[in-house]
Amino acid sequence: MERLLLEYLPILIFIGIAAVIGGALVLIPFLIAPSKPDPEKLSAYECGFNAFGDARMKFDVRFYLVSILFIIFDLEVAFLLPWAITLGATGVFAFWAMVAFLGILTVGFVYEWKKGALEWE
Repeated sequence: MERLLLEYLPILIFIGIAAVIGGALVLIPFLIAPSKPDPEKLSAYECGFNAFGDARMKFDVRFYLVSILFIIFDLEVAFLLPWAITLGATGVFAFWAMVAFLGILTVGFVYEWKKGALEWE
């Protein structure tokens, strides 16, 4: 049991260091940052003009489509890195599996492109 606990010791040290650094990064600005609020800074809008429209206005669906496409291709890159590192050990099957994965993503991208989801006007 003691050996098992020693294997988890580096993880606990890492979590402790991360907590200390995170806490320090949250608390240090309160100690060293100047705090001179004025009425203009404390106002609801700092953009220079009064608010217009409702805060609950609807967004165009293209914003959501672009964000979904970004997430898909971000995940693609996240899968490509470990695949590329281990390609020598995994062999031909892993190569063709990734080709199929990239093919499916490419078909989806072409479909979205042909549908006009990437065009703003």
